[in-house]
Amino acid sequence: MPPALPVSRRAPSLWRAAVLIFDLSLARMLWSRGTIFMALLVGLPVVLAVLVRGLQALGLSNMRIEGQVVSGPTIFGFMVWWLYLRFIVPVLALYYGTALVADEVEDKTITYLFTRPIRRGAVLLGKFLAYFVCTVMVVLPSLMIVYFLMGLSGATLAGTFPSLLKDLGLIVLGLLAYGGLFAWVGARFKRPLVIGLVFVFGFEQMALIIPGYIRYATVSFYLQSLVPHAVMGE
Repeated sequence: MPPALPVSRRAPSLWRAAVLIFDLSLARMLWSRGTIFMALLVGLPVVLAVLVRGLQALGLSNMRIEGQVVSGPTIFGFMVWWLYLRFIVPVLALYYGTALVADEVEDKTITYLFTRPIRRGAVLLGKFLAYFVCTVMVVLPSLMIVYFLMGLSGATLAGTFPSLLKDLGLIVLGLLAYGGLFAWVGARFKRPLVIGLVFVFGFEQMALIIPGYIRYATVSFYLQSLVPHAVMGE
C-alpha cells in the first residue's frame, strides 16, 4: 500500500477548491470589461425611473392607460417584470454564464486549472458562485434605487415592501435559474452565446404566446407564474 501523501500535497476538498476558484474568478469579473456592460444594463431602469419622476414633477403624475391611473406601484411592477426578469436577468446570465467555462476553453487557460489537484466540479462551482455574487451585487442595488425613485417608501412602505421582498427573491431565483442553464450550455456546447440568444430572444418569446405545453420548457414561464402583481399591474 503506497504511503499517504503529505497534507500539503493532498487535493483540497470540493468546497475548499470552489472557494479558491471563487476568489480568483470574482476579482476577474469585477475588474473586467464586462463590468461596464453590466453597469450600463442595470442603469437603464434607473434612468427610466428618473424620467418618470421628472414627468410627475411636471404635473403628469396622473398618467392614464385605457382610462386607469398608472400609479407608482404599477409602473414599478411592470419594470420588474419587463426590464429585470424578462431582459436584464437573462442577458446578464447569458453573458456571464456561457463564459464561465467557454472563455477558459477558448483562451486555452483551463488547462492550467486542471493541472492543479482539484476536481473539475469545483472549478465550475467556484466560477458559478462568483457569477452569482457579482450579478446580485449589481442588480439588487439597482432595483432598490428604482424602488425609492418611484416613491414607494414612506406612506406606501407597508403596502409595497412585501412585494419588494418577493421581487428581490425572484430576481435572485432568476439569476440562479438562468445562470445554471447557461453555465451548462457553455460547458456542453460550442458557440454557447448563439444558443443562449436563440433561447432567450427566440424560443422563450415564442413559447409564451403559443398555446400548449411548450411554455413549460421556458424559465420565464415559471417566473411569470410567481409575479402576478408585475404582470397584471396590481
